[in-house]
Order: sequence, then structure tokens, then C-alpha cells
Amino acid sequence: MSATLTDKRRAVRDPHWLRGLMIGGTLLAAGLLLLLPLAVIFIEAFRDGWRGYLESFNDPYAWQAIRLTIIAAAVAVPLNLVFGLVASWAIAKFDFFGKSFLISLIDLPFAVSPVISGLVYVLMFGLQGWLGPWLSANNLQIIFAAPGIILATVFVTFPFVARELIPLMQEQGSEEEQAALSLGASGWQTFWRVTLPNVKWALLYGVILCNARAMGEFGAVAVVSGHIRGKTNTLPLHIELLYNEYNSRAAFAMASLLALLGVATLAVKTIIEWRLRQVQLASLEPSTVEPS
Repeated sequence: MSATLTDKRRAVRDPHWLRGLMIGGTLLAAGLLLLLPLAVIFIEAFRDGWRGYLESFNDPYAWQAIRLTIIAAAVAVPLNLVFGLVASWAIAKFDFFGKSFLISLIDLPFAVSPVISGLVYVLMFGLQGWLGPWLSANNLQIIFAAPGIILATVFVTFPFVARELIPLMQEQGSEEEQAALSLGASGWQTFWRVTLPNVKWALLYGVILCNARAMGEFGAVAVVSGHIRGKTNTLPLHIELLYNEYNSRAAFAMASLLALLGVATLAVKTIIEWRLRQVQLASLEPSTVEPS
């Protein structure tokens, strides 16, 4: 009998009190660290009722922060979607010089602190940076303006789509694409009718995660924004400003928007994961067609 099977049987024979203690401890930790803070956000946001909650959105600075957050996400997510598709297709379907280096670059935002990435943009595009004098001479502003916020958002969300697609495409191989090409399909036809349908759920999963990170990013955006109220504050930065001004009700009301985004992201993520499991199980089922 293998060691793995022995370990599994031993785990099944664990006493009920031990299993209950482990499960209960896990649920308690999840409740204290995840559910309780989430509940506190909504309790504080609605402390003065619906009227007080809605009054928090009368601030024009709040709407500017929401608008800028949506703009940054609306630019960053499509850019990373296109890059993720192209990069994952190239990495999974072809062998080329520098492939390992490209994979390392894709993972770079996971290894670098967002604050450091924002500082790099300041050193590049700031007034005293490498390109600062040229940008100033041509009346172009990147740092402390919307372009810098978009660049920082693109950087921190860079890996999400590609990292969801690369393992799936590598697992699927290129046999179906080669078959389509051998039957006379063009490159675009192969992509739209073979490659994209096979990865659509993983692609949607990556886009959802990318959008959630784009709208909730704080560190990199805080460095390049300059905290200019009514101009360069995104929603997370506006929440910090309200909290520092002891305007707790408005701060928690704004935070509830990001919390709702997180809950919606979790719900969509769960649905997509369930759908992916169904697709994988369907692909593993033996064909029911009897051989002639």
C-alpha cells in the first residue's frame, strides 16, 4: 500500500474533535479577519440610515474620485486584456528566444512593491526625472495627472490576464489550431473560432481580477497622484482623505462601494470557477459514440 493512500486513510480516521477543532478554527479566523471587517464597513456606512448614506455622495469630490477610478480601470483592463491574450498565445503556442525572460517580466509586478513602481514613474516622468524637462517643454504632464495614474494602474494589473491564460493554453496545446490551419482557416479565423472559445472562461476570470485590482489600487497610485483633491484622487485615496479628516460616515460610505465590488468579484469568480470545473469534467468524459 502506498504512503499516500495510507496518509489519506489515516486522515479519515482522525478523531471528530480534531476535525471539528480545525474546521472551527478556520471558520473563526475567516470570520474575524474577513467577514467582521466587511460587516463593520456596512454598519458604519449606514449608521445614520439611508438618508445619511446617500448624503455622503453629494460631495462633488467623491464623484470626481469615482469617475477617475472608472477611467483608470476602463483604460488599464482592455490594455492588459489585449496584452494577456497576445503574450499567452505567443508563450503557449511558440518557442522563441527570450521566452523565459518574457515570463519573468510578466511576473515582475507581483515581486515589486506598488510604491516602488510608482516611484519609478516619478523618476522617469517627474519634473526632475529623466523625461521631465522634455515633457515640461512640450506642456505634457504625466505625474500628478490622470496619465500617471493610468500608467501605474496598468503596471500593477499587468500580470492578471496573462497569468490566467498561459497555463490553460499550455495545457491545451496547439493541435486544434494546427488542424484548423490545415483545413484552410486563416490566422484570425483560427483565433476567433478555436483559440478564443477554448479560453473564454479563463479570460473572463482574469479580466474580473484585473478590474478589481485596478479599482482598488492604492500604493502606486498614491505616489504618482500627488493627492490633489478634485483632480487626481481616486476612490481609495479619497477614502483615506475623508478618514484623515474624521469624516468617518462618508469614508465608510465610499469604502462600501469598493466592498461591494469585492463581493461581486468573489461571486463572479465563484461562478466562473464552477463553470471551468464543468468544462474540464466534460473534456475528461469518455465519448459516448460507439465505434463502428
